[in-house]
Amino acid sequence: MAVAVQGASSQGSRDREPRPGLLQRVRLSYSRHWYAYAMVAPVVIVLGVLVGYPLGRGIYLTLTDANSLNVGRQIGVNHIPDSFNFVGLHNYADVLWGPGSYDRFWSHFIWTVLWTVLCVTLHYTLGLGLAMLLNQKLRGRLAYRMLLILPWAVPTFVTVFSWRLMLSDSGVVNSFLGFLHLPQPSWLSDPLASKAAAVIVNTWCGVPFMMVSLLGGLQSIPAELYEAAEMDGATPWQRFRYVTLPGLRTVSSTVVLLGVIWTFNQFAIIFLLLGNGSPDAQILVTWAYRLGFGQQPRAYAESATYGVLLLSILVVFTSFYRRWQVRNEENA
Repeated sequence: MAVAVQGASSQGSRDREPRPGLLQRVRLSYSRHWYAYAMVAPVVIVLGVLVGYPLGRGIYLTLTDANSLNVGRQIGVNHIPDSFNFVGLHNYADVLWGPGSYDRFWSHFIWTVLWTVLCVTLHYTLGLGLAMLLNQKLRGRLAYRMLLILPWAVPTFVTVFSWRLMLSDSGVVNSFLGFLHLPQPSWLSDPLASKAAAVIVNTWCGVPFMMVSLLGGLQSIPAELYEAAEMDGATPWQRFRYVTLPGLRTVSSTVVLLGVIWTFNQFAIIFLLLGNGSPDAQILVTWAYRLGFGQQPRAYAESATYGVLLLSILVVFTSFYRRWQVRNEENA
């Protein structure tokens, strides 16, 4: 009996031992996993320099009234120090609900959301259709794959400049429309036509990625599932709905999320195709660039505010999207 009590007492004393402090835990972890820390350190340093510092600097600028007239600069041997002031959250309030906020932010936000939905929908539907076609046993299937992936392999600026030439007033597209006696819009200057042109070019550039990703997902679906469904009398639509789409759920969720992030921040296509023209067709990221580098004086603080708002929108969307995806997987 005494032995039992003594054992219980010793066990309780061990349970009541104080937990090591944070510094001690870090030191213990480093002594055990120093090699992993050594391998990760270069990546952390590079990310801190290339991502962490610019992000921190940008967030700081959003709290000021910095522009090209009051930011420190070097002129010859003379250094002009910073003279901008700290204004707190004034820039966020001004952008979101200040005078003219609809024309400066909300109209571009609405178009950015619409642009993202249109482009990602076209990317996915066309990519899935082409992937299903290339997954069939076709003669010359390898040649078709190479031709369809070509728009993704060609550098973006080459593709966009080619489309810019074709969509000019005297380009191939308008010449063909004129041959058919159809209206010939000003693709690069008309507000509605420029939006349509941007969607067309971005779809051309983005479909190959979706096609390749979904083709890999299709090839990972066991053929036995299709054979069993066919033996049960399932129609092609039922096989697509109950076999193909569930089999592509993981791949689809990933490529759609990537597509939304890339399209929402798609700077190159809009800027190279339309430049500083067609202000109604500018999405948030190109409008932020225009504020920071396409006007005088350059509104660094306002441009940085747009950047932080863009990041916040994508973080919130990604969080809700992943939560919705996890809930759907649990229900499935």
